[in-house]
Amino acid sequence: MRLDKFENGGFQRGRSRLTEILWELVSFFLVASVWPGSGWRVALLRAFGAQIGQGVVIKPYVKVKFPWRLEVGDHAWIGERAWIDNLALVRLGAHSCVSQGAYLCTGSHDWSKESFDLITRPITVEQSGWVGAMSKVAPGVTLGEGAVLAMGSVATQDIPPWDVWSGVPASHRRKRPYAHEQEGPAPQSGPHTEGMS
Repeated sequence: MRLDKFENGGFQRGRSRLTEILWELVSFFLVASVWPGSGWRVALLRAFGAQIGQGVVIKPYVKVKFPWRLEVGDHAWIGERAWIDNLALVRLGAHSCVSQGAYLCTGSHDWSKESFDLITRPITVEQSGWVGAMSKVAPGVTLGEGAVLAMGSVATQDIPPWDVWSGVPASHRRKRPYAHEQEGPAPQSGPHTEGMS
């Protein structure tokens, strides 16, 4: 590849450069900071264009590239040091969880071209999906409803609803022990939840 031939003029950033600079300052000093509190983080993200539902929890040190390309459903959680690198849309469904240190990457490059062209694809975590701690989600991937990506895993393809996947690259391990058609809350402890927070 020839990086001197890279040209990014076709990429639409979605907001003015001034807005982006303002967001970088707000993110660095406030949203991605150590300061506790979730409600004011939600308010700041909304002020910069994020669509965020009710009861959402956002922990300290969370990084969001472009808040105007973030949609979060009701009662979703985003853990400490999660990095939402959303050059394209990232959508988190209601009651979904992105655990601490997870990385959601919507951008890559075309290594088959000398000019190393930028490629962007959206990421979706459907309702009740769980991206485990320190795991990674590649561009274009969808975690189906209730799907689980276990701690430290890398999702390079879609994960079907109510499946549990783990590994690098992640592959199917089992079905989640409760499905959306069953009534009652999800189990809070036990062998199916170990190592996935």
